[in-house]
Amino acid sequence: MNDEIQEILFDLLTKQATYGLDAAEQKQLEELSADANFRMDDSFDIAAAAIGMMDLEIEPMPAHLHSKILASADSYFASTASSVETSSPEKAETEDMQPTFAFEPKRSGIASWLGWALAGAACVALAFNIYTTRIQTPPTVAVGPTPTVTPDKPNPAKQYDELLLASNVIKANFGAAPKAEPDLQKVAGEVVWSDEKQAGYMKLRNLPKNDKAKSTYQLWLFEENQGEKTPIDGGTFDVDADGEVIIPINAKLKAKNPGMFAITVEKPGGVVVSDRKKIAALAQVGKA
Repeated sequence: MNDEIQEILFDLLTKQATYGLDAAEQKQLEELSADANFRMDDSFDIAAAAIGMMDLEIEPMPAHLHSKILASADSYFASTASSVETSSPEKAETEDMQPTFAFEPKRSGIASWLGWALAGAACVALAFNIYTTRIQTPPTVAVGPTPTVTPDKPNPAKQYDELLLASNVIKANFGAAPKAEPDLQKVAGEVVWSDEKQAGYMKLRNLPKNDKAKSTYQLWLFEENQGEKTPIDGGTFDVDADGEVIIPINAKLKAKNPGMFAITVEKPGGVVVSDRKKIAALAQVGKA
Protein backbone atom coordinates (compact mmCIF):
# COMPACT_ATOMS: atom_id res chain seq x y z
CA MET A 1 0.00 0.00 0.00
CA ASN A 2 1.45 3.36 -0.93
CA ASP A 3 1.69 6.37 1.35
CA GLU A 4 -1.21 8.20 -0.32
CA ILE A 5 -3.70 5.37 0.33
CA GLN A 6 -2.35 5.00 3.84
CA GLU A 7 -2.96 8.70 4.49
CA ILE A 8 -6.51 8.50 3.06
CA LEU A 9 -7.31 5.52 5.27
CA PHE A 10 -5.95 7.31 8.32
CA ASP A 11 -8.06 10.40 7.57
CA LEU A 12 -11.23 8.34 7.03
CA LEU A 13 -10.76 6.35 10.22
CA THR A 14 -10.07 9.50 12.20
CA LYS A 15 -13.20 11.20 10.86
CA GLN A 16 -15.27 8.05 11.50
CA ALA A 17 -14.19 8.01 15.14
CA THR A 18 -14.71 11.72 15.76
CA TYR A 19 -17.43 13.11 13.47
CA GLY A 20 -18.85 10.17 11.51
CA LEU A 21 -18.83 9.47 7.76
CA ASP A 22 -21.36 10.17 5.08
CA ALA A 23 -22.46 7.43 2.66
CA ALA A 24 -19.78 8.14 0.05
CA GLU A 25 -16.99 8.27 2.62
CA GLN A 26 -18.21 5.05 4.26
CA LYS A 27 -18.20 3.28 0.91
CA GLN A 28 -14.69 4.56 0.15
CA LEU A 29 -13.48 3.33 3.55
CA GLU A 30 -14.96 -0.15 2.96
CA GLU A 31 -13.35 -0.43 -0.49
CA LEU A 32 -9.92 0.69 0.71
CA SER A 33 -10.19 -1.57 3.75
CA ALA A 34 -10.98 -4.56 1.55
CA ASP A 35 -8.07 -3.80 -0.79
CA ALA A 36 -5.66 -3.23 2.06
CA ASN A 37 -6.89 -6.37 3.85
CA PHE A 38 -6.45 -4.76 7.29
CA ARG A 39 -8.28 -5.37 10.55
CA MET A 40 -10.28 -2.51 12.14
CA ASP A 41 -8.83 -1.32 15.45
CA ASP A 42 -10.83 0.36 18.19
CA SER A 43 -8.06 2.71 19.30
CA PHE A 44 -9.56 5.47 17.14
CA ASP A 45 -12.88 5.21 18.98
CA ILE A 46 -11.12 5.28 22.31
CA ALA A 47 -9.15 8.33 21.21
CA ALA A 48 -12.38 10.05 20.14
CA ALA A 49 -13.90 9.35 23.54
CA ALA A 50 -10.84 10.86 25.17
CA ILE A 51 -11.09 13.98 23.01
CA GLY A 52 -14.75 14.33 23.97
CA MET A 53 -13.81 14.23 27.63
CA MET A 54 -11.17 16.94 27.36
CA ASP A 55 -13.76 19.61 28.19
CA LEU A 56 -14.54 18.04 31.55
CA GLU A 57 -13.72 20.30 34.45
CA ILE A 58 -12.13 18.12 37.09
CA GLU A 59 -10.41 18.90 40.31
CA PRO A 60 -6.71 18.10 40.85
CA MET A 61 -6.17 14.37 41.40
CA PRO A 62 -5.20 13.30 44.93
CA ALA A 63 -1.49 12.60 45.20
CA HIS A 64 -1.89 8.97 46.25
CA LEU A 65 -4.19 8.17 43.31
CA HIS A 66 -1.89 9.96 40.85
CA SER A 67 1.14 7.96 42.06
CA LYS A 68 -0.75 4.66 41.85
CA ILE A 69 -1.86 5.30 38.24
CA LEU A 70 1.67 6.29 37.16
CA ALA A 71 3.12 3.17 38.74
CA SER A 72 0.58 0.97 36.95
CA ALA A 73 1.31 2.73 33.62
CA ASP A 74 5.08 2.25 34.00
CA SER A 75 4.58 -1.42 34.75
CA TYR A 76 2.30 -1.91 31.75
CA PHE A 77 4.56 -0.17 29.20
CA ALA A 78 7.63 -1.93 30.58
CA SER A 79 6.01 -5.32 30.03
CA THR A 80 4.90 -4.28 26.53
CA ALA A 81 8.37 -3.12 25.55
CA SER A 82 9.85 -6.35 26.89
CA SER A 83 7.48 -8.47 24.81
CA VAL A 84 8.35 -6.50 21.68
CA GLU A 85 12.09 -6.85 22.22
CA THR A 86 11.86 -10.63 22.78
CA SER A 87 9.88 -11.30 19.60
CA SER A 88 11.66 -13.54 17.08
CA PRO A 89 13.86 -11.95 14.37
CA GLU A 90 12.24 -14.20 11.79
CA LYS A 91 8.80 -12.73 12.58
CA ALA A 92 10.13 -9.17 12.43
CA GLU A 93 11.81 -9.88 9.09
CA THR A 94 8.58 -11.39 7.74
CA GLU A 95 6.60 -8.32 8.82
CA ASP A 96 9.09 -5.99 7.12
CA MET A 97 8.79 -7.95 3.83
CA GLN A 98 4.99 -7.92 3.68
CA PRO A 99 3.90 -6.80 0.19
CA THR A 100 0.82 -4.97 1.45
CA PHE A 101 0.39 -2.46 4.29
CA ALA A 102 -1.79 -3.93 7.00
CA PHE A 103 -3.35 -0.92 8.76
CA GLU A 104 -3.15 -2.51 12.15
CA PRO A 105 -1.98 -0.22 14.96
CA LYS A 106 1.57 -1.13 15.89
CA ARG A 107 2.78 -0.35 19.37
CA SER A 108 5.80 1.49 18.00
CA GLY A 109 3.79 3.67 15.54
CA ILE A 110 3.12 7.35 16.33
CA ALA A 111 -0.60 7.14 15.41
CA SER A 112 -1.12 4.06 17.56
CA TRP A 113 0.77 5.60 20.46
CA LEU A 114 -1.29 8.82 20.19
CA GLY A 115 -4.59 6.91 20.16
CA TRP A 116 -3.69 4.81 23.18
CA ALA A 117 -2.25 7.81 25.03
CA LEU A 118 -5.47 9.76 24.55
CA ALA A 119 -7.50 6.70 25.54
CA GLY A 120 -5.40 6.37 28.68
CA ALA A 121 -6.00 10.04 29.50
CA ALA A 122 -9.71 9.47 29.05
CA CYS A 123 -9.66 6.52 31.41
CA VAL A 124 -7.78 8.54 34.01
CA ALA A 125 -10.25 11.41 33.71
CA LEU A 126 -13.21 9.02 33.93
CA ALA A 127 -11.77 7.20 36.93
CA PHE A 128 -11.08 10.43 38.77
CA ASN A 129 -14.51 11.80 37.93
CA ILE A 130 -16.16 8.68 39.39
CA TYR A 131 -13.86 8.88 42.41
CA THR A 132 -14.65 12.51 43.19
CA THR A 133 -18.38 12.03 42.54
CA ARG A 134 -18.56 9.18 45.04
CA ILE A 135 -16.57 10.87 47.81
CA GLN A 136 -17.99 14.36 47.49
CA THR A 137 -20.66 15.31 49.96
CA PRO A 138 -23.22 17.99 49.17
CA PRO A 139 -22.54 21.32 50.87
CA THR A 140 -24.51 21.94 54.01
CA VAL A 141 -26.81 24.89 53.64
CA ALA A 142 -27.69 26.53 56.91
CA VAL A 143 -31.42 27.10 57.05
CA GLY A 144 -32.45 29.55 59.69
CA PRO A 145 -35.90 30.16 61.04
CA THR A 146 -38.32 31.96 58.78
CA PRO A 147 -38.36 35.59 59.84
CA THR A 148 -41.62 36.66 61.37
CA VAL A 149 -43.13 39.75 59.86
CA THR A 150 -44.35 41.98 62.64
CA PRO A 151 -47.33 44.02 61.49
CA ASP A 152 -47.26 47.69 62.26
CA LYS A 153 -49.16 48.60 65.36
CA PRO A 154 -52.32 50.56 64.58
CA ASN A 155 -52.09 54.24 65.31
CA PRO A 156 -55.34 55.20 67.07
CA ALA A 157 -54.80 58.93 66.59
CA LYS A 158 -54.29 58.51 62.83
CA GLN A 159 -57.25 56.17 62.51
CA TYR A 160 -59.43 58.56 64.48
CA ASP A 161 -58.56 61.43 62.12
CA GLU A 162 -59.13 59.29 59.02
CA LEU A 163 -62.55 58.13 60.24
CA LEU A 164 -63.47 61.67 61.22
CA LEU A 165 -62.96 62.76 57.59
CA ALA A 166 -65.01 59.90 56.14
CA SER A 167 -68.53 60.45 54.83
CA ASN A 168 -71.73 59.37 56.62
CA VAL A 169 -70.17 59.12 60.09
CA ILE A 170 -71.86 59.85 63.39
CA LYS A 171 -70.22 62.37 65.70
CA ALA A 172 -70.97 63.42 69.27
CA ASN A 173 -69.28 65.21 72.19
CA PHE A 174 -68.60 63.61 75.56
CA GLY A 175 -69.36 65.41 78.80
CA ALA A 176 -69.94 64.63 82.45
CA ALA A 177 -73.11 62.74 83.35
CA PRO A 178 -75.81 64.41 85.49
CA LYS A 179 -74.94 64.18 89.17
CA ALA A 180 -71.46 62.90 88.31
CA GLU A 181 -69.01 62.39 91.13
CA PRO A 182 -66.48 65.16 91.64
CA ASP A 183 -63.58 63.30 89.95
CA LEU A 184 -65.70 62.83 86.81
CA GLN A 185 -67.17 66.30 86.42
CA LYS A 186 -64.38 67.55 84.13
CA VAL A 187 -64.56 64.66 81.66
CA ALA A 188 -64.75 65.81 78.01
CA GLY A 189 -64.08 64.45 74.54
CA GLU A 190 -65.49 63.36 71.18
CA VAL A 191 -66.72 60.15 69.58
CA VAL A 192 -66.93 59.22 65.90
CA TRP A 193 -68.75 56.12 64.55
CA SER A 194 -69.33 54.61 61.08
CA ASP A 195 -72.27 52.27 60.45
CA GLU A 196 -70.72 51.25 57.13
CA LYS A 197 -67.35 50.28 58.64
CA GLN A 198 -68.80 49.19 62.00
CA ALA A 199 -65.90 51.00 63.58
CA GLY A 200 -65.43 54.02 65.81
CA TYR A 201 -63.10 55.86 68.17
CA MET A 202 -63.39 57.92 71.35
CA LYS A 203 -61.08 60.80 72.20
CA LEU A 204 -61.32 61.44 75.95
CA ARG A 205 -59.80 64.03 78.26
CA ASN A 206 -59.69 64.23 82.05
CA LEU A 207 -61.00 60.70 82.54
CA PRO A 208 -59.36 59.57 85.81
CA LYS A 209 -56.92 56.67 85.87
CA ASN A 210 -58.56 53.51 87.16
CA ASP A 211 -57.18 50.81 89.45
CA LYS A 212 -57.27 47.71 87.19
CA ALA A 213 -57.56 45.43 90.20
CA LYS A 214 -60.75 47.17 91.32
CA SER A 215 -62.50 48.59 88.26
CA THR A 216 -62.59 49.15 84.51
CA TYR A 217 -64.38 51.45 82.09
CA GLN A 218 -67.02 50.05 79.72
CA LEU A 219 -68.71 51.69 76.72
CA TRP A 220 -72.37 51.22 75.75
CA LEU A 221 -74.03 52.10 72.41
CA PHE A 222 -77.73 53.01 72.49
CA GLU A 223 -79.05 52.43 68.96
CA GLU A 224 -82.15 51.49 66.97
CA ASN A 225 -81.96 47.66 67.01
CA GLN A 226 -81.43 47.02 70.73
CA GLY A 227 -83.30 49.96 72.23
CA GLU A 228 -82.55 51.89 75.39
CA LYS A 229 -82.92 48.99 77.85
CA THR A 230 -80.35 46.70 76.21
CA PRO A 231 -77.56 48.83 74.76
CA ILE A 232 -74.73 47.17 72.80
CA ASP A 233 -71.51 46.46 74.67
CA GLY A 234 -68.79 48.61 73.10
CA GLY A 235 -65.87 46.99 74.99
CA THR A 236 -63.92 47.64 78.16
CA PHE A 237 -60.80 49.78 78.54
CA ASP A 238 -58.45 51.18 81.16
CA VAL A 239 -56.87 54.59 81.58
CA ASP A 240 -53.33 54.57 82.94
CA ALA A 241 -52.16 58.05 81.96
CA ASP A 242 -53.30 61.58 82.57
CA GLY A 243 -54.37 63.77 79.68
CA GLU A 244 -55.93 62.76 76.39
CA VAL A 245 -56.51 59.14 75.40
CA ILE A 246 -57.93 57.64 72.20
CA ILE A 247 -59.89 54.40 72.61
CA PRO A 248 -61.16 52.19 69.73
CA ILE A 249 -64.79 51.05 69.97
CA ASN A 250 -65.21 47.24 70.02
CA ALA A 251 -68.94 46.70 69.46
CA LYS A 252 -70.03 43.13 70.26
CA LEU A 253 -73.06 43.38 67.94
CA LYS A 254 -73.81 45.24 64.75
CA ALA A 255 -74.86 48.76 65.70
CA LYS A 256 -77.21 50.83 63.58
CA ASN A 257 -77.50 54.60 63.91
CA PRO A 258 -76.52 54.93 67.59
CA GLY A 259 -78.03 58.01 69.25
CA MET A 260 -76.11 57.96 72.51
CA PHE A 261 -72.81 56.64 73.92
CA ALA A 262 -72.32 56.03 77.64
CA ILE A 263 -69.20 55.14 79.64
CA THR A 264 -69.77 53.35 82.95
CA VAL A 265 -67.46 52.21 85.74
CA GLU A 266 -67.68 48.43 86.19
CA LYS A 267 -65.87 45.59 87.92
CA PRO A 268 -62.67 44.20 86.27
CA GLY A 269 -63.52 42.36 83.06
CA GLY A 270 -66.78 44.23 82.53
CA VAL A 271 -70.41 43.09 82.74
CA VAL A 272 -73.07 41.82 80.36
CA VAL A 273 -75.75 44.20 81.62
CA SER A 274 -74.84 47.38 83.47
CA ASP A 275 -76.81 48.70 86.44
CA ARG A 276 -75.58 52.19 85.40
CA LYS A 277 -74.94 53.17 88.98
CA LYS A 278 -71.76 55.01 88.07
CA ILE A 279 -71.73 56.77 84.70
CA ALA A 280 -68.39 58.30 83.86
CA ALA A 281 -69.38 60.20 80.71
CA LEU A 282 -72.19 60.62 78.16
CA ALA A 283 -72.24 61.63 74.48
CA GLN A 284 -75.60 62.30 72.84
CA VAL A 285 -75.79 62.65 69.05
CA GLY A 286 -77.15 65.99 67.95
CA LYS A 287 -76.42 67.64 71.29
CA ALA A 288 -73.52 70.00 71.63
